[in-house]
Amino acid sequence: MLTLDPKSRALFAAEVTEYLQRQPRQLPSKYFYDPLGSALFEAICQLPWYRITRAESALLVRHAADILGPYRGPLDLAELGCGSGAKLAALIRHGASTVDRVQLIDLSRAALDMARSELAPLTGEVITFLGTYEEGLLRVQSQRDDRPLMVLFLGSNIGNFDPPGARGLLGEIRSVLRPGDALLLGSDLTKPTQDLLLAYDDPLQVTAAFNRNILRRINDELGGTFELDGFGHRACWNSRERRIEMHLVSTRPQTVRVAATDLEIEFDSGESIWTESSYKYEPAEILAAGSAAGFGRGDHWIDEVARFALTRFTV
Repeated sequence: MLTLDPKSRALFAAEVTEYLQRQPRQLPSKYFYDPLGSALFEAICQLPWYRITRAESALLVRHAADILGPYRGPLDLAELGCGSGAKLAALIRHGASTVDRVQLIDLSRAALDMARSELAPLTGEVITFLGTYEEGLLRVQSQRDDRPLMVLFLGSNIGNFDPPGARGLLGEIRSVLRPGDALLLGSDLTKPTQDLLLAYDDPLQVTAAFNRNILRRINDELGGTFELDGFGHRACWNSRERRIEMHLVSTRPQTVRVAATDLEIEFDSGESIWTESSYKYEPAEILAAGSAAGFGRGDHWIDEVARFALTRFTV
């Protein structure tokens, strides 16, 4: 089933072709999130070994009044990568502010539909935008009025960017905010290696299915010939870069074609496709990154057991 409009499908094809020809071979992680990929990720969030979602949700509920405390009047919220909208809904329900409008940005239409249903009863207006974070920020900027705005970037999605990319995105977020606005950032913190590996290579193999699904999507939407049983899931901790890496590893020599771009690739046994990175932080590094992007004060709320941080940066 095709999930992209012709323009987005052309970009998908172009990026798949470019990334698969890099060394090491790669695929952009943003393409995980078609309807099936989004459903698999929601399942991952329920796994006992993946503590990010539960820790962040608990922090949002416990500290909602403090997070939204400076905003007693009407407030706009905009979430980048909203997923199901459940975390944003929890913040609104437990906060003391009046949220007049919510803007949701995501690459998954299924996620936007779920989030709209979740949030519609809690606010006056819900606006959805199918696109990248950068496109969504421009859309949010064009929708501005006199109300203060809080941008939310949760789920440790900042960890999917390498350090220069993370700094660049924080700078882009800062550029659309005005005095009195804020950013609420969710960041996963460094923790024991075994805990990290279980979170990204669970015993039920849900994360493995999520990882392989990007190959299934290429097959369905771009005429790929990937054999899903020909690629194994591997998660590893890169201690030097302080990131978890996910790879799809060819289990045998094989040839793969992508009809949409007339691409043909020979894979050796053991050759991998790097599909995702998840960088982990220390609290002081988060504050330093916000300061470097031009934000003012940063306030932390940290789950020390799960090692997860919420940080509100003000402008």
